[in-house]
Amino acid sequence: MSMDEKLAHLADIPIAIDVELDRKRFRLAEILQWKVGSVLKLDRSAGENIDVRVGGTLIGSGEVVVLEGNVGVRLTDLAEPY
Repeated sequence: MSMDEKLAHLADIPIAIDVELDRKRFRLAEILQWKVGSVLKLDRSAGENIDVRVGGTLIGSGEVVVLEGNVGVRLTDLAEPY
């Protein structure tokens, strides 16, 4: 029995995926001034890869894309299994 066959019964289990653009710290005074339409300046540049995590574990990286008016992530690299 192949590994795919052994894991087939797990295929329908929903798993949360986190796509991380950046992490940044703000002072509470800044956060209290936020309103709808506020822009948060991040330290990442346009075109940089972003991290893709499953269960907090880095599984790869990708780039932000716009598809039919929606934002998505194109996977560009997958992390090596360990």
